Amino acid sequence: MSPNTTQLSDRTALITGATAGLGAAIARTLAAQGAHVIINGRNVSRGSAVVDAITTSGGRATFVDGDLGAGTDAIAGIAERATKAADGHLDILVNNAATLLMPTPTADIGERELTDAFAVNVFAPFLLTGLIAPQMARVGQGSIVNVGSIAGLRGSAGSAVYSATKAVLHSFTESWADEYGPSGVRVNAVAPGPIGTERALEFADSVGPMLARIPSRRMSTPEEVAAAVVFLSSDDSANIHGTILSVDGGWAAV
Repeated sequence: MSPNTTQLSDRTALITGATAGLGAAIARTLAAQGAHVIINGRNVSRGSAVVDAITTSGGRATFVDGDLGAGTDAIAGIAERATKAADGHLDILVNNAATLLMPTPTADIGERELTDAFAVNVFAPFLLTGLIAPQMARVGQGSIVNVGSIAGLRGSAGSAVYSATKAVLHSFTESWADEYGPSGVRVNAVAPGPIGTERALEFADSVGPMLARIPSRRMSTPEEVAAAVVFLSSDDSANIHGTILSVDGGWAAV
């Protein structure tokens, strides 16, 4: 499913929330396929470490710090600096950054948690896409990949807020595909199930019973999800628009 190592050599990609976990894996994988990756996140030291690892391996990477939850001006600043770092044009946007809420009863969710989750998971990708997609449309090409979730496809007790934000992102994907597709900009999403990041592995015992019911019987690796993002970013998926690609070991199917 992955493109060859030269297929993305002329592409620039902005990946949000890419200083650790899945975002860092996506950045490394896109860079390994030849793309110049623009890494966004709040933590400068972690962002610099991801850049150093990529450049040491012969890839191209730039860090653009910024808090996607800090409002319209902050998001506009990230888009402007990322576009500048990409020499004036971004070919790929990966809306990966997200606030993950642990399962919590609805009655225990406060206004702050609700606001923070929607600010990063919904408002930020909406505003960032509104800034970058028209640039892509003007040159007649581009790929936007939204990182959704199995939670946006299947609800579960205690996950109302997170599930809602990911369902919105899936809906954005379909609407943006219709809006920007005629201009040559493809918009798709991946919907991972549990991913074996360092943080997720801390809670492996709690998801064990759920994994026991799915076909693969295991979490996805960050690299497996990243490979799906690369596929949707590349010309290998040239006529795929508005799809939600599940990378969940079969969870959505059963």
